Amino acid sequence: MIEVQATGRPGFLLVLEGIDGAGKSTLQRSLAEWCRGRGHTVATSREPTSGPHGKKLRESAMTGRKPPEEELELFIADRREHVRDVIAPALARGEIVLLDRYYFSTAAYQGARGLDPEAIIAANEAFAPTPDLVLLLDLDPASGCERIHTRGSRPDGFEDRAYLDEVRRIFRAIARPYFHRLDASRAPEEVAATAQALLAAVLAARA
Repeated sequence: MIEVQATGRPGFLLVLEGIDGAGKSTLQRSLAEWCRGRGHTVATSREPTSGPHGKKLRESAMTGRKPPEEELELFIADRREHVRDVIAPALARGEIVLLDRYYFSTAAYQGARGLDPEAIIAANEAFAPTPDLVLLLDLDPASGCERIHTRGSRPDGFEDRAYLDEVRRIFRAIARPYFHRLDASRAPEEVAATAQALLAAVLAARA
């Protein structure tokens, strides 16, 4: 059953979550095309952003991760700017915003380093818009790492196998009415079809 929350805002916020290699970027492109084909104005973005705080996070992933508390501060600072400059304006214009990662990733990845996932979510929801729909692309970390290697990317500090097992566990433990888990081991077109059906149902229910 689809549950729709009353946000009172013109736009629609859809978030794609999951470990690296789960297919978030591929699904984001597919959903953006699907939405535009139905006459919607779409804004796509990702986190960490390419802003100053996001750049520090991406650099630390390759050169050595910062302490969890310091890393969390950077994620929140990056997200504050993202909400202010991109997400909130697009929602106010009535656009469908498609995000590759949001504060649930912060909760899962920092939670796997010992911080409290629910406290992280609560801190972010004090300033960041709650999504209308979250699609968790659920994938075994071994498969995710294999996909990363196959596409020629270099593993970073966020991609240790044991660490990703805990990240996945935290993702799967998040319980929200707008949170839906998809089997990301399926073919991309099958995942896209399921995602499109869920998005269509939520948009129709909200209308």
